[in-house]
Amino acid sequence: MSEKIYIEYNNDIEFTEEYVKVNGKKISNEEKKDNETWEQVAIRLRGEALQKHLKRQYENTIVLTGAGSSFGVGIGDKKGKLMSGLWEEAVNKFGYSHLQDFCNKINFKEFKPKNETTNLEFLLTHAQLYQYVTGDTDVEEFIKQLRNMVKESCTLKLPKNSAHRKFLRKLAAKKTKYARPKVFTLNYDTLFEQAAEKNGFMIIDGFSFNFPRKFKGTNFDLDVVTRITNKNVLEDNFVPNVVHVYKPHGSVNWLAKNNEVIISDESEDPLMIYPSSNKYESSYQQPFFEMMSRFQQETRAKNTLLIIVGYSCGDAHINAMIYEALSVNSSITIVFVAPNIDAEDQYEDLKKEVSQTGNVILTKQTFEEFVDSYPYSEIYSSAKWGSSDE
Repeated sequence: MSEKIYIEYNNDIEFTEEYVKVNGKKISNEEKKDNETWEQVAIRLRGEALQKHLKRQYENTIVLTGAGSSFGVGIGDKKGKLMSGLWEEAVNKFGYSHLQDFCNKINFKEFKPKNETTNLEFLLTHAQLYQYVTGDTDVEEFIKQLRNMVKESCTLKLPKNSAHRKFLRKLAAKKTKYARPKVFTLNYDTLFEQAAEKNGFMIIDGFSFNFPRKFKGTNFDLDVVTRITNKNVLEDNFVPNVVHVYKPHGSVNWLAKNNEVIISDESEDPLMIYPSSNKYESSYQQPFFEMMSRFQQETRAKNTLLIIVGYSCGDAHINAMIYEALSVNSSITIVFVAPNIDAEDQYEDLKKEVSQTGNVILTKQTFEEFVDSYPYSEIYSSAKWGSSDE
């Protein structure tokens, strides 16, 4: 059975052990290089096709990322999890029987047998509604315990030689006359912030630079320049290696205090939109609304590259913004990265866009694989870095 690893208008790439097809046509044996396997040929052709898009000079580069960029990342036994992994963690922490009793109490009908995964998002939604109607304090307490489990599972440390560091280096290697690269991460962890710190990069994240760091949406409009005073005329030179980070679902180190949102590593009850079906409603509250407004604004900018990686398209309001951008911004290019783009029941709407436009590309890769294939521009980078993470 063939495996499709790249989908683009008039340029699909698929392979088996016996051949590679490009847009449905087998390529000849003469196109092989140095005893390549057909899989290696397909991967090389995919890389060449991607480079064609990624090496262009975009005025605006945006990254939207979800759990896939944190999955398996961390130090020791504590690594990033998908939603299925969070359910496994809940079972390990509270016990299957206790979770079953809780679900029976709140009349949650979607509880699955031991060998299956219960949807934690549906469970939290149902529990919150039950608690709201009944006022049951025991249910309220267990909801807090589940949320704390999510928070603890998402408190991760960046390992050495991380893809996050490499990705930020490559994103930042662009002409400073263009807009700063912007990372919209739906993850609660601080892996991108840690990566920027270890790279020596500056982050603009909507929080003030003084202590305590307080959120204010207009901070996203700030930039960092070097003032050169040894010349007759003052010049403003943009400092390289500045990245914007937006967290539309909140963060493990956000704390709501006295009607303000501050950065605090000691937050026992962090400000996060926990997994539940009311994420859409919560996104209309600050500071989440500011983040989503910025995402919509950025996707409408001209000559924009939107990289979507590690996102399963599970948030309807975010999906709506993506398709709205496709309909109103003819100069946007979307590169969608996922390890399962060839699944027949996945990403159907995006695949329809591929067949209708030439500005949507789907590539079958993990976050780490995509980062390795992302081009690094030596010309515009002033960062000095090696292969180690010290």
